[in-house]
Amino acid sequence: MKKLISNLMYAGLAMLALNFTSCQEEFEEVNGGTNAETIQANSTTADLIEKTSSNDGSFDNIVDGASCFALKFPYTVEVNGIQVTIDSREDLHTIEDIFDEVDIDEDVLEIFFPITITLADFSEIVIENKEQLRELAEACLEGGADDDIECIDFVYPITLFTFDINNQQTGEVVVESDEDLRKFFDGLEDNDLVSIQFPLTLKKFDGTEIIVDSNGELANALEMAKDECDEDDDDDFNDDDFDEERFDFCLTQCPWEVRELVRDEVNQTDQYLEYIMTFMDGGTVTVKDREGNVLNGTWSSSFTDRGPLLTLEFDVLVDFNLEWLVYEIGDHTIKLYAEGGNKIIMKQLCEDDIPGPDTLREILKECEWIIKKVKNQGEEIDRLLGFEFKFMAEGVVTLSNGITTSEGTWEVGLNDDEVPSLLITIGDEPGVSFDWPLRDLDDHRLKFEVEEVDYELVLLRVCDDNNADGDVVEIRTALMDGAWNVAQYKEDDVDKTSEFAGLDFYFNEMHRVQVDENDNPIIEGLWRVIRNHDNELKFFLNFANDAKFGEITDDWYIASVSANRIELVQEDENSTETLVFEKP
Repeated sequence: MKKLISNLMYAGLAMLALNFTSCQEEFEEVNGGTNAETIQANSTTADLIEKTSSNDGSFDNIVDGASCFALKFPYTVEVNGIQVTIDSREDLHTIEDIFDEVDIDEDVLEIFFPITITLADFSEIVIENKEQLRELAEACLEGGADDDIECIDFVYPITLFTFDINNQQTGEVVVESDEDLRKFFDGLEDNDLVSIQFPLTLKKFDGTEIIVDSNGELANALEMAKDECDEDDDDDFNDDDFDEERFDFCLTQCPWEVRELVRDEVNQTDQYLEYIMTFMDGGTVTVKDREGNVLNGTWSSSFTDRGPLLTLEFDVLVDFNLEWLVYEIGDHTIKLYAEGGNKIIMKQLCEDDIPGPDTLREILKECEWIIKKVKNQGEEIDRLLGFEFKFMAEGVVTLSNGITTSEGTWEVGLNDDEVPSLLITIGDEPGVSFDWPLRDLDDHRLKFEVEEVDYELVLLRVCDDNNADGDVVEIRTALMDGAWNVAQYKEDDVDKTSEFAGLDFYFNEMHRVQVDENDNPIIEGLWRVIRNHDNELKFFLNFANDAKFGEITDDWYIASVSANRIELVQEDENSTETLVFEKP
């Protein structure tokens, strides 16, 4: 154990040794060549190469609180009482989502042991219990005890040569990854000589690339880059490392759109959704509501041990008036929290966030798009819920419910207000034939809207029918296994289960659902299971405008699912619906 801790601390000791090393390093030429210089395995340049190729352990600090090692996938944790299996870096967002779901000061995460950790040199060790993990984590000092260089990366493959003391080449190796490069240097003796085949490409944290042609240029590039970005090596996994000047700049850089607001434990999101808040230098702030009315207020910021505090004051918008703790900021999102059940989530709206016509055109062609909402002159067209758009080359678009397909044309351009717009023309489907201006987008969602006439189109992206999503495939497979009955259907306190007694639901391929009564088909509709833009599992059920089955036409949240039961929930400001299917 002492040897392992010593290895973990090596990077910090090596940095101290650099203070006694000359800033100038001599590289010995091989056979008089100008581009073939050797470096010694224990040199400053070799140390910089090792640090740049080290395994970064800071990405999972939300789990282990230690930047000098990372937990090896898969492993299981319990987060605020919820068991989660972590199979990839993306799954770490699930932990943060659970932490953020309930705004309490103390979140609880328990790791199921044994686990395997990967150290900076890519070696692995099995950890049997919490005490052993804590002892290793204490070797990683807050603020970056890991000396890895994360602000710049090597571009592979890289060819390396080894030499003897007479500068005669003894070997050649091609490395394909950081792990290969780090292990190569770890395997050298202190006095071994190495040469790198130049030119060599490096990629910086901001995506720019640097080409170096010598050991001297390489050492200089690595040395210069190591402090150019925030490596996020501390335990603040929300990446809230803001000084006051940077925080104020981020706040005033672009407008912010309200996505969620809870005040005194009462959800006020529907009242304030899509309000636009603009912070200006000097402490003034304006809020524009959905009708275009502008309300004025003031803002100020301060810093505490808990992080930034944002104080808002309005004469009219009293639900915003509070001293808010900034408990997360990043990825164009800011989350504010105050004790007593108060929360605001806002999304940043910068001009660069709205793509040009060419970009929007390519986004639409990448995957299929599922209709989540269509509204014409204020009236929602439920019969199109769950229909699938395919935007193809040569301006051809199709709209399908799995059985029938309509075909038309589409094009993207700028409207009179210079806003990218999608023009759809489908002769036999007037519900979507319109010039739709783009108002919002993220990785999995597009929203088009004309507020003045209350037209709205919301599309969810589905690539390859979500067949790569294991949860979606598992739920679909269970649902297609025979008949299902409605075990419960409630609207608030009104139980309507009896209306669906004696009916068998068959969820078939091509997203078609059939309902039988006494083995006789009585109606057919559309069903889908997808993962939406908020990473939630949704169940689309559409029986068009049928008087009876139209009641359960909706995009439902999947609350729970098993091989024999699926519970669906739909909530808004006025009601809560619950729909439960069970195997007979």
